[in-house]
Amino acid sequence: MKKYDPKKIELKWKESWDNSSLYTAEDYSKKEKQYILDMFPYPSGDGLHLGHAENYVATDIYSRYKRMQGFNVLHPIGWDAFGLPAENFAIKTGVHPNKKTHENIDNFKKQIKSLGISYDWEREIDTSSSEYYEWTQWWFLLLYKNGLAYKKRAKVNWCDSCKTVLANEQSENGICERCKNEVIQKDLEQWFFKITDYAEELIDDLDNVDWPSSTVASQRNWIGKSEGVEFEMPITGTDEKLDQKLLVYTTRVDTVFGMTYAVIAPEHPLVEILKENIKNKKAVEDYQKASAKKTDLERTELAKEKTGVILKGITAINPFTNKEVPLYLGDYVLASYGTGSVMAVPAHDERDFEFAKQYDLPIIESVSGGDIKKEAYTRDGVLVESGEFTGLSSIEAREKMAFWLEKKGFGKKKINYRLRDWLVSRQRYWGAPIPIVYDPQGNAHPVPEEHLPWILPTDVEFKPTGVSPLAASQELLERTEKIFGKGWKPEVDTMDTFVCSSWYYFRFADPRNIDKFASPDLIKKWLPVDMYMGGAEHTVLHLMYARFFTKVLNKLGVIDFNEPFVKLRHQGMVLAEDGRKMSKSLGNVINPDDIISIYGADSLRLHTMFMGPLEDMKPWNGETIIGPRRLLERIWQFQDKVSEDGEQNQTLLHQTIKKITNDIETFSYNTAISAMMILANDMEKRKSISLSEYKIFIKLLAPFAPFMTEEIWHELKKHGSIHGMDWPFFDESKTLENTITIAIQINGKVRDDMKIKRDLSEEEVKEQALDREVVKKWTDGKEIKKVIYVKGKILNIVVA
Repeated sequence: MKKYDPKKIELKWKESWDNSSLYTAEDYSKKEKQYILDMFPYPSGDGLHLGHAENYVATDIYSRYKRMQGFNVLHPIGWDAFGLPAENFAIKTGVHPNKKTHENIDNFKKQIKSLGISYDWEREIDTSSSEYYEWTQWWFLLLYKNGLAYKKRAKVNWCDSCKTVLANEQSENGICERCKNEVIQKDLEQWFFKITDYAEELIDDLDNVDWPSSTVASQRNWIGKSEGVEFEMPITGTDEKLDQKLLVYTTRVDTVFGMTYAVIAPEHPLVEILKENIKNKKAVEDYQKASAKKTDLERTELAKEKTGVILKGITAINPFTNKEVPLYLGDYVLASYGTGSVMAVPAHDERDFEFAKQYDLPIIESVSGGDIKKEAYTRDGVLVESGEFTGLSSIEAREKMAFWLEKKGFGKKKINYRLRDWLVSRQRYWGAPIPIVYDPQGNAHPVPEEHLPWILPTDVEFKPTGVSPLAASQELLERTEKIFGKGWKPEVDTMDTFVCSSWYYFRFADPRNIDKFASPDLIKKWLPVDMYMGGAEHTVLHLMYARFFTKVLNKLGVIDFNEPFVKLRHQGMVLAEDGRKMSKSLGNVINPDDIISIYGADSLRLHTMFMGPLEDMKPWNGETIIGPRRLLERIWQFQDKVSEDGEQNQTLLHQTIKKITNDIETFSYNTAISAMMILANDMEKRKSISLSEYKIFIKLLAPFAPFMTEEIWHELKKHGSIHGMDWPFFDESKTLENTITIAIQINGKVRDDMKIKRDLSEEEVKEQALDREVVKKWTDGKEIKKVIYVKGKILNIVVA
């Protein structure tokens, strides 16, 4: 037998598959469909890393398995190609982002093909191509025309180094994820999508998806639904009565008699209105400036120290007690959430408790059950010192207090959401232009669809200045005036790249359509996605936005489903061998190309799946890859022992088929590979191996090691590709061992055990048991009153 040579084998079959339609999805097949999708990658200059490899191999195994089961599989790939990384690289090197992005894409494709990933390359998409972003712009206009896209002035995360707005996800802990510089808050005119209109559906429909519970929890927390009451607190000044009221929202109105102060956000409009009545204006203005430098995430971080400043000369009145309480500015309150103000009850809220301790404010108990000298009591209880509501449970009090507020005209019940509308404007070059123009009076108008794609101009410097680069494009201005008239101006912001990735799964259904983003028939054919996989870092925003886009289409009657991804799974992060996250700065990045050049792609595929459960974080171990490589070499060499009448182990074979089948369905790939090792060990002990059994083994291995199994299949003189063969079936009756062990009891106590054939009759079992020396020791000379046999488990002999 010739030696196993992965380099030669893998090159041969990579070229063969490139020239075939083996992995092409069939739009008009009557087979049952399976749409299996990876979160498409940003094609970075660093190329494919082991995290990508783990993700893509996992879904590739599943895709190959489903094809062999007879499904019509759609398994596409594309490139999330717009965005800051390419643009920042362009600024650093002077290489245009379009050029660098497509160089990176070419490298990614080469690497992915070397891994043997069975993508349908005929459906490849690139979000930076005008053929794609024409439809991203179409989506913008769809939302605009249906009242779901609007422009307003708002406080945003601003990176002064990158000179652009950042999403919350891109400015964690007040630091830009790209350049690592400080993020500040800035007021800008920005475009938003009205995702808040869908807050209720975004929560409710999480009950209908097969997703990791942690991801569902993250989505719920981000939306942040709360049910409470909203009521007014009159504002007074030291020198005069003020005709102003503070609107507060709370989910715990039952604690209102414990209110000892109130807090408003530093940017609350009341601060400006009350300015002349505030006695410590300088301190208030300084605090506002300091708060403006913090992101919303920093300000609401539970672990951080709570800060504030009192508005001297201003108080608020608790409508339940008619008593005045001091009013503070506190940056842990956000103007964009709820009413931008809160009643503060330090006895029953952790943040308020910390704040009260820090500023020596009273802490008054209004709900019994805790020890407020030590900590805030935040659970329900029985009301104390709460006027007419004293003695009620928290649940009863909330209802009666809400009714009291409505009756008095002070407030009402209210549902609030933490979810904010999606800010989509970016002051950068490398993104889809927003298809809006402005008339000479400054009014916004949508670019008519016949002018899409609204092309990204090329006559600009992409170096950021704080003003959108497109503002300097002469071509864009001339184009706008030529179409719409003198004095008309184009929108110069580009779209957040999350917009591109919020609908790409639709485009894969019909990627070459020039008349629609995808035809209704093909959407109905392929959507929703049956299996979606990607990193857990996308548990909130990408998934939320994709769900929003789907729900918009559903509400407009375009589609008949309201969730884009039926099943979702996350692969765990692959760490460096030193246990740290792989990073160029740490010098611990492992390139899959280097592993493939030594061991071959099939060995790398097996090793990444065998390191541990797919969803776990695990360190790469370069030494243990030798195990999967040796397994493949042994299976290769078994060809020398294969014959038509070779030895068989039908029980173990059917157990293995069952185990691997079930494990692939649950993505338990590490235990599936363990089952292969057990079967390989058994085959190695035999003098010969049955051809039929070996063929089944090769089919089971095929999704995991596609190159080698394809080669073996052809060495066995079999026609067609192994990846087009039927998946093996197991016979449940043959998975059972031929022999079993039963316990033998004497008067209910186990005294012996024995192996028997599974199909032995009850009489034969009794006869064999009574003939055993150990049993005779306990029964000789005694009367056997009865023998009870529980089939396949226990034989109990009752003696006098």
